[in-house]
Amino acid sequence: MDFLADINNAVPEATLAGFGLIGLLLGAIGGDRISGLLRILAAAALVAASVLTFYQFQHPGAADGISAFASPIAPDGLYRVTLFTLFAKGVTYALAALALFMSGGFLKTAQMERYEYPLLITFASLGAGMMLSANDLMTLYVGIETMSLSSYVLAAFRRDSIKSAEAGLKYFVLGALASGLLLYGSSLIYGFTGGTGYSVIAAAPVSIGLIFGLVFVICGLAFKASAAPFHIWTPDVYEGAPAPVVAFFSTAPKIAAVGLLGHVLFVAFGPHISSWQQILGIIAAASMLVGAFGALLQNSIKRILAYSSISNVGFALIGIAAGAEKGAAAVLVYMTLYVIATLGMFGGVLALRRGGKAIDSISDLNGLVKQKPGMALGLLVLIFSVAGIPPAAGFWGKLQVFQAGISADLLWLVLVGALASVISLGYYLRLVWAMFIKPPGEALDKTDASVGIIVFVTAILMFPVLTITIQMLLETAARASGG
Repeated sequence: MDFLADINNAVPEATLAGFGLIGLLLGAIGGDRISGLLRILAAAALVAASVLTFYQFQHPGAADGISAFASPIAPDGLYRVTLFTLFAKGVTYALAALALFMSGGFLKTAQMERYEYPLLITFASLGAGMMLSANDLMTLYVGIETMSLSSYVLAAFRRDSIKSAEAGLKYFVLGALASGLLLYGSSLIYGFTGGTGYSVIAAAPVSIGLIFGLVFVICGLAFKASAAPFHIWTPDVYEGAPAPVVAFFSTAPKIAAVGLLGHVLFVAFGPHISSWQQILGIIAAASMLVGAFGALLQNSIKRILAYSSISNVGFALIGIAAGAEKGAAAVLVYMTLYVIATLGMFGGVLALRRGGKAIDSISDLNGLVKQKPGMALGLLVLIFSVAGIPPAAGFWGKLQVFQAGISADLLWLVLVGALASVISLGYYLRLVWAMFIKPPGEALDKTDASVGIIVFVTAILMFPVLTITIQMLLETAARASGG
């Protein structure tokens, strides 16, 4: 009975795991002929997991946290969900479903439609949910590796492309190094606290060994979030990986990684905030500046968006550095608005093709407003939102993390963020200039309808008129931050 109750508490992950195993069996039998069907079923499974996750918000014990899979060596349970993690997981699963939904046209055009693709997205999302719900460093590691191993294969999914193979190899090698740092940090923490459970770590006294272990854990988790100086893999992987994979990497795993970093620091190391606040502040500042200055030097759209993601992770880390009470809601609001806008922006820009080949240079966007006015206007709203230009919704998310930073006496970090925001206008406005001012080039191919839908929906959500969206998000995130 206890096991069934535990499975019930972890029903979103159980749903994805069950579908993944059934999908493997169906794929082995039907092969690539049923890849389209598996993609639809995988998207449906991810939507179901997202709905089940948000439904758990209504659970009577969700406000205090729900634990599961307790054992003699983990009396507090290996698995635990709070309102904070439920919010992050629900958004993660929904974005993974949308990324999968809009990938069909690209996969067919590029002759990459294989049954493994939707299953890898499913298992990567399962790993993201596991690591967010971890209540123990060992469960955390299993979740991270489940997501990472699937991601390595996705990065190299285009087997006939040297760039894709190189992206997968770089991601794997550097990811293995980050996993080693995380494991070494976990072993130090276990040695100096006597346990790997979050509650045991939180109750342990501060020691040199614990701080060293904490630093290694932060380094490993910062790699997964692509925060500087652990960002070196991001531009190369984004440039080499197939376009729908990049759209997935930049959204679902991104909010999961940032949410995980916040959850671990808030719960396991919350009492030790004085030991990590300045470290995280430095990482946040480095991420914002490296991302802003790095993107200025790029002409590849993929690399610009990669550096943009590094910079935006830095802004989210301001909220984490502010602590759980002041910054948890701000992190959720900022990352949700960011990943929604990014999904539309990545999907729209990277789905544009000319002569059957995907565009990748800023000059390829020249005169887009005259060729595809709807796409250009949608991308304008999304770019303004990601850049934090008022009154687009992204501005309010950035305002939330700045307010959290000021309330936590991190004014210096907020000033660095303001500087990085101004610098980032240089490359965001280059995209706008190309789309609206430059004369058009050769005609672009017809855009897949599913991508057009995603761009339209995400742009509407970021449109300043729909302030009700922002208000609902603020209220939900504020409730979640209390979990």
